[in-house]
Amino acid sequence: MTSADFVDMENSSCGGGPFGRVVRWLKPVPERSWGKVLEAAREAKKLGEDDLRRIVHSFKVGLALTLVSLFYYYRPLYDGFGDDAMWAVLTVVVVFEFSVGATLGKGINRMLATLLAGALAVGVHHISTLWGGEVGEPILIAFFVFVVAASVTFMRFFPALKARYDYGLLIFTLTFCLVSVSGYRETQVLDVAHKRLSTIAIGSCTSIMVCICICPVWIGVDLHNLVAGNMENLGVFMEGTCVNLARWEPGHGGFKFGHPWEKYLNVGSQTRQCAYKIEALNTYLNTGIQVPAEIRSEIQEPCINICTESGKALKELAAALKKMTRSSSADSHIACSKAAVESLKLLSLKRGIWKDADLLETIPSAAVASLLIEVVACVEKIAEAVHELASVAHFKTEQPQLLQEPALSEEYHVAITIDRNSTEGLPKNGSSDCITTNV
Repeated sequence: MTSADFVDMENSSCGGGPFGRVVRWLKPVPERSWGKVLEAAREAKKLGEDDLRRIVHSFKVGLALTLVSLFYYYRPLYDGFGDDAMWAVLTVVVVFEFSVGATLGKGINRMLATLLAGALAVGVHHISTLWGGEVGEPILIAFFVFVVAASVTFMRFFPALKARYDYGLLIFTLTFCLVSVSGYRETQVLDVAHKRLSTIAIGSCTSIMVCICICPVWIGVDLHNLVAGNMENLGVFMEGTCVNLARWEPGHGGFKFGHPWEKYLNVGSQTRQCAYKIEALNTYLNTGIQVPAEIRSEIQEPCINICTESGKALKELAAALKKMTRSSSADSHIACSKAAVESLKLLSLKRGIWKDADLLETIPSAAVASLLIEVVACVEKIAEAVHELASVAHFKTEQPQLLQEPALSEEYHVAITIDRNSTEGLPKNGSSDCITTNV
């Protein structure tokens, strides 16, 4: 038998039949599995590097669960609560959130809801026992369960209640049903309500203490930095949920108790409106319609001034908000942008540059001019919202910096104010209060 015969026998034994197909399928399995393990490890490493607080949060949850598990493992504590000690463990799982505000919100909601629902369920059980007797007791309990569950569920549709107390209302319904229904079979309904309230309070307080005392994550700080950072980038960024959670947090860092978090919604709303205008402006700037060179040359300077000064104003406002200081430096840029708007409006009244242009060619120019005017108005509203926040939150007044003579090699800008009554030296495209020149 030749070597070729041995090769043919090996191929026929491994390659043919069901056994060969199974061998071929199993052969790359270890390699594929190892590749998936490496991919998962790389993703886990990226998540940790993006935000180290995620790793800390995971250890904090593990620590909180270990602490409340002692009530189940330690015999004297278990004898006091029995199997109800497991409610403390379940409470940590559902209450412990990433931020202090979210944990406080869910913990307080859960404890208050359990207290009120437990008291109401004990009262319902007492009334059903006295009035219903052996026959009417289950009917009365079922009636009260229906009324309370339907009423509280309907209350969850109210926007104000849903925003801040939705979890509490849900726990209220659950606790009331559990205590009132279990009271029909157990005579010690008060003991059931007491144990449930105690274990939930233990789980909630453990979660809150661990969340606050070990590397706390303040969502108020995240909200503050989010608004300031995204004002500079003009992104669509904020939801009212952050404000509701921040209200639960105690004073921390530069944020005192009762910090006006609701004012950030106004700043965010105005910034969002400005972003919409800029997005629409970008659409017209990238249109394929060619604007006549004469029109473009006439309106170019005021348009550039509006964009430049508005951008500087937003950056100044973002910087002041990040540092939590009151600054009026953005107001001068807004004044210059408004002066450029007046210059642009005067140009729009000049009939000479528009009379020979085609209607379709003038539409993008008119739209750009209109949107730039609206952008300036939006920036002014943003400044008003930031100033209002700074006033209510008692931000520190920014200390004016001493002017230093710049080096001759550096380029700096000088703002020159020109009297409107004087026409000498004004540019051809109209008058302006603020002219920026490079020296």
